[in-house]
Amino acid sequence: MNLTRLDLNLVVALRALLEERNVTRAGQRVGLSQPAMSAALARLRRHFDDDLLARVGGHYELTALGQVLLDRTSTAYDVLERLFSSQADFDPATEDREFKLMASDYAVAVFGTELARVVHEEAPGIRLRFTQTQPSVVDDTATLLSATDGLLMPHGVISDFPATDLYDDRWVFLVAADHPTVGDRLTRQDLARLPWVTYQRTYDAPAVRQLGMLGVEPRAEVSVDSFQLLPLLVTGTRRIALIQERLARMLTPIAAVRVVEPPYEAVPVREALWWHPVHTHDAAHIWLRETAMRVGRHLAGVS
Repeated sequence: MNLTRLDLNLVVALRALLEERNVTRAGQRVGLSQPAMSAALARLRRHFDDDLLARVGGHYELTALGQVLLDRTSTAYDVLERLFSSQADFDPATEDREFKLMASDYAVAVFGTELARVVHEEAPGIRLRFTQTQPSVVDDTATLLSATDGLLMPHGVISDFPATDLYDDRWVFLVAADHPTVGDRLTRQDLARLPWVTYQRTYDAPAVRQLGMLGVEPRAEVSVDSFQLLPLLVTGTRRIALIQERLARMLTPIAAVRVVEPPYEAVPVREALWWHPVHTHDAAHIWLRETAMRVGRHLAGVS
């Protein structure tokens, strides 16, 4: 593929056409007349040797290739937008822009809230948008990182991308405050016999792998994609849940639960900010990383 022969404006047209599935609406969205958008569609059809949009009755539907291109075009558009918004200088006090960070609800609660407070005080024109970490982050890390400004995730899940450490945490267990059979501590037998509430994404993979190595197979009675829901689903039941200590201490005041130490030496949690190499030397991203590291030092109690 010879990129020098491609018109990158077609990426904008392609995204609008695939998402709107209507030539007129797509043209209105990107500021092109209906004839100009029809011409762009014709060029795209020749390039891909596919109709992309096929008329079915009184409307258009995506062809099989069009469906494949739908997600890829959105990612390509984000990458191009970030590429051409790169800056040599960045003044947080005067800039007006948004940073998109992928994170679990745990990372947002423990770290993101403090990061947002600092940004609010020091950079009033900067906006933060947190989105849930996608399960495909393990298999398609490069694509996901290329379309975002950073990923909050502990070590042990992904690798081979630049990252800066933020703070440490540790795994603990939650049980109901009035649990009928668990006292001050859990046993390995408790882990096997009691029902669990589990986090269903890959974010806690190192902790789950460790349980498997210890011969413990959690009997999941409830599974959710939110760490913050774990205490509520433990309250008033015989269930147990594995959770990060920092989050557990934040949530115990609002749920009738108590923190119990693991009956083994749990792997540590070292939270990090990961990014795509394309962002390494960008002034705005350097500021974002330096601010995140400063917030991380504050959480760790390091001046």
